[in-house]
Amino acid sequence: MLLALAVDRTGSGLWAASSVLFLTFVTHLSAQQIGVLLGVAGVAGIAGSPLAGRLAGRFPVRPLLIGCHLLRLVTLALVLMCDGFDALLPVVAVTYLGDRAAKTLEMLFATRTAGARRVAYQALSRSAANAGYGLGAGIAALGLAVGTGGAYRALILGNALSFLVAAVLVWRTNEPREETVEVAGAANGPRPEPQPEPLRSEPHPQPHLHPQPLPHPHPHPQPLSQSQPHPQPLSQPQRPARRASPWRDRGYLTFVLLDIPMNLDDSVLGVGLPLWLVNRTSAPHALVPVFLVINTVMVVALQISVSARAEGPRRATRAVLLYGGLMFVCCAFLAVATRGGTWVATAVLLAAALVVTLAELMRSVSSWELAVLLAPENARAEYLGVAGMSQSIQKSAGPPLLTGVVMAAGPAGWLVLGALVAGLSAVQRRACVRRLRTLAPPAAQGTARAATAP
Repeated sequence: MLLALAVDRTGSGLWAASSVLFLTFVTHLSAQQIGVLLGVAGVAGIAGSPLAGRLAGRFPVRPLLIGCHLLRLVTLALVLMCDGFDALLPVVAVTYLGDRAAKTLEMLFATRTAGARRVAYQALSRSAANAGYGLGAGIAALGLAVGTGGAYRALILGNALSFLVAAVLVWRTNEPREETVEVAGAANGPRPEPQPEPLRSEPHPQPHLHPQPLPHPHPHPQPLSQSQPHPQPLSQPQRPARRASPWRDRGYLTFVLLDIPMNLDDSVLGVGLPLWLVNRTSAPHALVPVFLVINTVMVVALQISVSARAEGPRRATRAVLLYGGLMFVCCAFLAVATRGGTWVATAVLLAAALVVTLAELMRSVSSWELAVLLAPENARAEYLGVAGMSQSIQKSAGPPLLTGVVMAAGPAGWLVLGALVAGLSAVQRRACVRRLRTLAPPAAQGTARAATAP
């Protein structure tokens, strides 16, 4: 599975490094059209996470993930045949649907397979995935150096072929059968057979009354004694407990809602940095794949150590605050990138890429760990499917937000965005701490308060 992740992300690295420039110079879309295209495609991607979570609660993950890979193989091949905004929109939308579903299924595979060691598995998978991103970005740099339409199309074709190889590798994995059966059974809900309770032989409670003689038709009436058995009617069969639903869980939905801005680093790195460089600075265009190389190298080198330092509720909630602070610094760098020549813009944009990668490291640990910790175990597949919507919504709202609002407002737009993300990170941390205390059993609430205390 780790090798499949690496191959999949190698193709994604090709797409991430070349898609914006492909849409700009080959299909001749404007920055606003690109933002709308990626935003509308992200709307389709929103349905991918809960759909994958619901299906994974009833079927094994492996065939579902293979289907997602093959779906993206077809849609990426169709991108090469489409010209114009109208033709690209539905194709890219379906691609994003399959992409978000695949990422959710990968997360569920890790949860089922790794169990309590999910954080370690997540760190390894992040390292493998980002190694693939780095390789893809390096290959994309060669294509961008050529700069012809044929080179851009070759990069898109390489991304499509990566899905075929990933599907074959996933087919060779072996998902634990017992975990699949357990989760699938939980998804269908418990079905205990109701059993009637036996007749009660306990004394009838009369806590506030003294026993009084009662009229009795027997010629020798006896006072009713509390020690005499008093038969009770059969009790009603107990109904099966209603299975927890994330759609009725306000606390979890609050976490998912606040997690949307906690994923903006993805749009900043993939959309904001390239378009800001091309349209508002004098930095060379060849710098675009360098952003991904920096991101990849840092994640591969630091993900495992960062994950080890952010495991558990206390560290995960602190990582949320660090994310907000780092995003503010990144946005500040982008705001000042226009106030200098080529060398100044290059240095500042590289620094922004470095800081946004540090923010990604915080988010990749805290967001996923908290999504698991805040979900009940018997409905974890559906809960994680809903949690994955935050990334999907961000992919939908992030690009048009950056291109249509933030970048349109100029440097001040970046400063406002950074301040908002930093403020919302504090709100998210407080909401998570409150939720963790609520979920803790009474005997462990003192420990939970200590674990989540600032």
